[in-house]
Amino acid sequence: MFCVSERKRKMINIVLHEPEMPANTGNIGRTCVATGARLHLIEPLGFLINDKMIKRSGMDYWDKLDVRTYLNFEDFLEKNPNAKIYMATTKSKQTYTEVQYEDDCYIMFGKESAGIPEEILLDYKDTCVRIPMLDDIRSLNLSNSVAIVLYEALRQNGFQNFQLQGQLHHYEW
Repeated sequence: MFCVSERKRKMINIVLHEPEMPANTGNIGRTCVATGARLHLIEPLGFLINDKMIKRSGMDYWDKLDVRTYLNFEDFLEKNPNAKIYMATTKSKQTYTEVQYEDDCYIMFGKESAGIPEEILLDYKDTCVRIPMLDDIRSLNLSNSVAIVLYEALRQNGFQNFQLQGQLHHYEW
């Protein structure tokens, strides 16, 4: 059960459809914690959720992660009605910078070996986005792709509640 303030707080949601590699998921989990994003994992997963590699990749942040799991894509849709979903795919005709991300949107990424199934993509033609790459490269690493698109969505929404300036520890600028 969520408190009222948590329900009202908008956050960007990262969705991984059948992720296969625990190290990628751990890194993505850490990025979600650092950005206040919620992580959604659609089964089947290629690892156990308590896998040592996830915890090692996520370091000591995994217990701070807001993570939800789903039996399949239909279960995800049922539990997140009216979700505005962007599909990150190399098959899209528009880039990730050509859309305007809402501050409570869902950005979905496919499994490392195959991406998001095309039968799912067919229903999301207008919200499919791609990261530009050279022709002879198949795809980027999943955790890098998540970070690229997530930070663009956060930038578009003004990095709300983020620390925007740092400070040297032993000197002053």
